[in-house]
Amino acid sequence: MNADNPPGISSADRMMLVETFVRIVDAGSLSAAARLLETTQPTVSRRLKALEKSLGVRLLQRSTHAMKLTDDGMRCYARAKELLAGWQEFESEIRGAGDEPVGLLRVIAPHAFGQQQLVAPLAEYLKRYPRMTVEWTLHDRVPDLIGQGIDCVIRVGEDPPPDMVALRLGDVPRIVVAAPGLLEGMPVPDHPDALPALPWISASNFYRDQVTLTHAQDGRSTQLAIRPRLYTDNLYALRNAAVMGVGVALGSSWALREELDSGRLVQLVPQWQAAPLPIWLIYPPARFYPARLRRFIDIMRVAVPQAFGIAPLD
Repeated sequence: MNADNPPGISSADRMMLVETFVRIVDAGSLSAAARLLETTQPTVSRRLKALEKSLGVRLLQRSTHAMKLTDDGMRCYARAKELLAGWQEFESEIRGAGDEPVGLLRVIAPHAFGQQQLVAPLAEYLKRYPRMTVEWTLHDRVPDLIGQGIDCVIRVGEDPPPDMVALRLGDVPRIVVAAPGLLEGMPVPDHPDALPALPWISASNFYRDQVTLTHAQDGRSTQLAIRPRLYTDNLYALRNAAVMGVGVALGSSWALREELDSGRLVQLVPQWQAAPLPIWLIYPPARFYPARLRRFIDIMRVAVPQAFGIAPLD
């Protein structure tokens, strides 16, 4: 009997068991790990038991409502992560850095950007790599990337979670706009002092009852208390309501350009802007990143600034 290879378990099988164990811990449950591995919960449970038997230790303590690592499990998990990363790095070196991505990329993007501005670079990615499939989910929250098996998230605005890798793709300017009819024949305001007297639309995920504007030339800032008649967390709803004369809106310049060009909206206080919104590409830290993610990052670093008409960041 070979002590290094327990009977009935090949080296390839043992690597599969190790990967299953890591996925269980990362995902937080056997059922979540089964979804990530595209298999069944009983299969994941059998693999865990096989690994525990081959190692001769208990790795997880499980109850109806909780799961936690044993002391042996914590040591095994740390080493298993290193083994998997090393194996993936080895495969990448053997295949070459220029390997073509194959498989499924899971991406979460903001509702507004993800259905308009980012579709073109997404289409470019799929055209360039025909063996790839993308799961393109639109919502504005940063999920549990590891637990849900998400490769990366594109996020606008808030700082990214500190335990994630975050690549800043650019900054989107924000301007103040309104429908011409809302002004009732008065001159277009050129100073923020005139804005609090007007009704407003609040982009509730970025501002609610006050806004801060900064002068483009001299850097002066002023904070305004506003009176919203409508609160919304959707950029398109905000834009459409502004066109209909519901109130003044503060929004991303790219989303308002067509309405400004057509005269359906006018820019108020044109020398003043709100702080631009950073665009982040967020993904979990790792020693090795698969080709599917690396190639997607390469495309987005170039395409996102182009799509929004903004300068790329170094």
